[in-house]
Amino acid sequence: MGIVPDAPLFRDPIYDGAADPVIIWNREEEAWWIFYTNRRAFGPNCSVSYMHGSDIGIASSADHGKTWTYRGTASGLEYEKGRNTYWAPEIVEDQGIYHMYVSYVRGIRTNWECPRKILHYTSRNLWDWQFESELKLSSDRVIDACVLELPDHTWKMWYKDEINNSWSYTATSKDLYQWEAGGPEITDCPHEGPNAFYFQDRYWMITDPWKGLGVYVSDDAASWKRCQNILYEAGTRTDDGAMGNHADVLVHKGRAYIFYFTHPQLSEEQRNNPEFVMEYCHRRSSLQIAELIVVDGQLHCDRNRVEIEL
Repeated sequence: MGIVPDAPLFRDPIYDGAADPVIIWNREEEAWWIFYTNRRAFGPNCSVSYMHGSDIGIASSADHGKTWTYRGTASGLEYEKGRNTYWAPEIVEDQGIYHMYVSYVRGIRTNWECPRKILHYTSRNLWDWQFESELKLSSDRVIDACVLELPDHTWKMWYKDEINNSWSYTATSKDLYQWEAGGPEITDCPHEGPNAFYFQDRYWMITDPWKGLGVYVSDDAASWKRCQNILYEAGTRTDDGAMGNHADVLVHKGRAYIFYFTHPQLSEEQRNNPEFVMEYCHRRSSLQIAELIVVDGQLHCDRNRVEIEL
């Protein structure tokens, strides 16, 4: 018998702006942890400043994913002096070491016109992080890393290159430390938040094109076929009545679960109106979970009926 998780799955109790989740098993605590962009939804705001100055928040679950507890923020990420911005963590484990690839912006910005980079950190306990390097990738405006180990034990990264059409570009590595930049791979439309995973004998890619979540399928994690979008139509659970955004997928015990965030009180019309001034109720965001299944070669997601086994 599975567990019916809370809905919303999690809201940040400090700033109420949890976004861009990634889930990882904490072997020391023997518990699931979610790392997320800790947007400052609750508080003063000037244009898009609430999306900047963000730490990486942590939530953990001691009851197999039903409920989640705020644990604080990741420590040791300070890249330079000042109040700076950290977004969209990606975390993988290899040989007892956790690797985080996180997007970084200097300072707190009130617009989007600024350089962005992806930084690499390592940890042995998920609490304390050590800086390793700044990745040299395809431009100086890159965010949203996703990392996947391939069958030959090399690692592949996908990320958003905002200079180059907001397409997903790639990089490869043999050891998670040294990366060789590649070229564009998902190029049919602008998007962010690429997330690749292996499920039911095929590779899948989820992206965020701001119309629900885009889906792609591949036999080799290189050549991708576009499928139908998911999580565009509103759900019925609490705080799930808006489209899904920037997601992570966990494949566990033969099932696939998608962790995503919503802006529960922000309509698509408001979101697409550059003149609309968002208040706290529009800025706040919630994390949710749903299950993914494959039917006739397409990925499907029923966000209204969720039962998990974590």
